Amino acid sequence: MGLRNARAAAESTAIEGLRELAGAALPTDRIFRAADELLRPVLEFDAVCWHTADPATGLVNSVQSEDLSLAAYDHAVQLEVWTDDLATFPKIRRAGRRAETISHASQGCPGRSVRYREQIRPAGFGDELRACFDAAGGMWGCAAFMRAPDRGPYAARQRRLADLAARHLGNALRASHVPPSGPVDEDDDRSPAVIVLDRANRLLALSGPAEDLLARFADPTPTALAVPTAVAMAAEHARRAADGLPAPQLPVRVQTRDGRWYVLHGSALRGPGVAGGDSGQATVVASPATPAETVPLYLAAYGLTAREQEVALLLVRGCDTREVARTLAMAPYTVQDHLKSVFAKTGVASRRELVARIMLGS
Repeated sequence: MGLRNARAAAESTAIEGLRELAGAALPTDRIFRAADELLRPVLEFDAVCWHTADPATGLVNSVQSEDLSLAAYDHAVQLEVWTDDLATFPKIRRAGRRAETISHASQGCPGRSVRYREQIRPAGFGDELRACFDAAGGMWGCAAFMRAPDRGPYAARQRRLADLAARHLGNALRASHVPPSGPVDEDDDRSPAVIVLDRANRLLALSGPAEDLLARFADPTPTALAVPTAVAMAAEHARRAADGLPAPQLPVRVQTRDGRWYVLHGSALRGPGVAGGDSGQATVVASPATPAETVPLYLAAYGLTAREQEVALLLVRGCDTREVARTLAMAPYTVQDHLKSVFAKTGVASRRELVARIMLGS
């Protein structure tokens, strides 16, 4: 009974600490470090790999780990994109969960997982627990927690704890993506960049501000990849689509360290002299995100409800209260109630300030 009470107290302390992270306005790397300190004692993992993600598509766009060398990260990316495995991040989300383990998904037979056979077991780990950090309708990040074989599989209570923790981490990561304060840097080169990669995602050619952008997209932890995770993911999904396999059709969105959003469009290249005419090369075009692409992300980052986001979008487009009420089929006083909540969550006092905050980041 004493051990059970001590465990429950430790888990409660960890969850309370994660809840507080949402209001701390920390950058993502510090959120992950704080979460590591809170969760490692209660989830009892030996290594963790943290990721941010494109909230609109859930596609991973960065990696951070203080436990792993990531020397085989290129293989991990291949497995993530090309393998229909157990307990993948998309499958966890489609199942309506936030956390799952290989041991549970495989019904005690982890060898059924390609990821386990080719990556986890060779690295000296046993079970893996994955968590998706969802909030406000998007996935803002995710993580994979590995443990040594002698610890045995994760317990059901730890899966439940990870599910609860993931919700709070989703809120913390969402809050870290609010628009940057201050005016837009006019000296910032906002022209598109073109990045050409070979089959192994090695650089073949660059144009425009690509070299600068690659540095701004860089992963917090060095990996075996020659390019940042976001660029490699855009290229791999383009190759998958070119092979006629199901693949996300939306671009990969990534936020730079200075808070600017870019969209990465990947396309597979065809070349002569190669079987099937497929050279394996891919082009990734990185373009500054337009207001139409960033406004929904910023509104979600502020924690607005779906209805509040609809009201705010109409305001940004120039609609007055009456037009918003008519478009959304609600009473004007209801619109005003939503407006008060929108202003409170975004920290503004007027519609003009709202537009400036969302559109200009000021």
